Amino acid sequence: MKAKNDKEKMNIQSLRPAKGAKKKPTRAGRGYSAGRGKTGGRGQKGQNARSGGGVRPGFEGGQIPLVRKLAIRGFNNKKFAKVYAIVNVGSLEQLEANSIVNEDLLLTYKIIGKKQPFGLKVLGGGELTKPLTIQAKLFSASAKEKIEKAGGKAEIIK
Repeated sequence: MKAKNDKEKMNIQSLRPAKGAKKKPTRAGRGYSAGRGKTGGRGQKGQNARSGGGVRPGFEGGQIPLVRKLAIRGFNNKKFAKVYAIVNVGSLEQLEANSIVNEDLLLTYKIIGKKQPFGLKVLGGGELTKPLTIQAKLFSASAKEKIEKAGGKAEIIK
């Protein structure tokens, strides 16, 4: 089918891979005719040239492997740690009574250093006497108890 400008019209049936895009892989160890000849692409001698050669997964050439270096239990990968801005209820005592406490307010009062990716976590250290409405991602059981005892509210935000 010819288009107005004598170029082939683009349609689903005319699509095909570019020239040279579909090259058949060379099969190692199949003699000279396969294009790898003599050693079959394995090089000369050595452990990897032999049949069944090579090393098991995790082998590090005789060096103590990473698996053996790590602690048997209690290893915590800090790369995947959930980091919260942590505040104790005792440090909220300096705020005004009946105020709504969130991460932004704590930043302005310099109670926390900076915002953290997983939000705010309130712990039960210290004493609280003022009623406060605290908005955070997590509360410890003792923190929740102390906030409600002082007449405040612990609101969990998503």
